[in-house]
Amino acid sequence: MNLHLSITPLISLLAGILILVMPKLLNFIVAIYLIVIGLIGLLGSGRL
Repeated sequence: MNLHLSITPLISLLAGILILVMPKLLNFIVAIYLIVIGLIGLLGSGRL
């Protein structure tokens, strides 16, 4: 059995859960998410 996990869906899931738990932090969570996804895209490690 081969289990292939990608890092971007895990980050999205974590960000969604944090927004549900702490809606006041929406701006910070979205900003951090966009920065992390941008860095992953630029560094080419989106295949993890």
